[in-house]
Amino acid sequence: MKRITLLLLSLILVGCGNMPKHDPAFAPVAPEALRPPSNFNGAIYQSGYDIRLFEDQRARKIGDILTVNLVEQTDAKKDADLEVTKDNSTSVSVPTLFGKPNAKIFGLEMETSLESAHEFRGEGESNQSNSLTGDVTVSVVDVLPNGNLKIRGEKRVTLNQGHEYIRVAGIVRPVDIDATNTVPSTKVADATIMYTGDGALADSSRIPWLTRIFNSLFFPF
Repeated sequence: MKRITLLLLSLILVGCGNMPKHDPAFAPVAPEALRPPSNFNGAIYQSGYDIRLFEDQRARKIGDILTVNLVEQTDAKKDADLEVTKDNSTSVSVPTLFGKPNAKIFGLEMETSLESAHEFRGEGESNQSNSLTGDVTVSVVDVLPNGNLKIRGEKRVTLNQGHEYIRVAGIVRPVDIDATNTVPSTKVADATIMYTGDGALADSSRIPWLTRIFNSLFFPF
């Protein structure tokens, strides 16, 4: 019986380990009043049960959901060209010692000269291009005093023995939300957009820790 119990616990732990992880920093927030009041006073109109027939369904209060359309695309290019040239020349004429010109010390001439030349040239070029498209539905977690909405949320997808996470957070103006309750990611202020993953595929694409040490600036060779 004990062996069966241990086996079941092991299977449960393995199953839990394969579930996508939740990030508390992107968790939704429940509204303060989830249900309308239940007291009835006999009147036709009851507080909390009103229906707005001419109001759109755009997000405006805590707990409302909002769809963020990811239209991120960045292109960056940087070129660097550096050239440094330095020439030095130093000469010492034959000194006069004790009134004798062309003096020698231990039979050696004192006249000498020193010249040096240094030249450095470096070139560098960096190109980077990123693109991220899709939709992520988030929730409103706070309404700022100026009416802007603070949003956050994440999407978790499990594919081919791996988990993919898309996390979005930021601040949205209500006027930027269209009639379909959607806002483009380019209109999200202080935006945090993360696309990460874990699993066998993500682990195989990471650089091992020993290789990172050899590639770091602290390794002199």
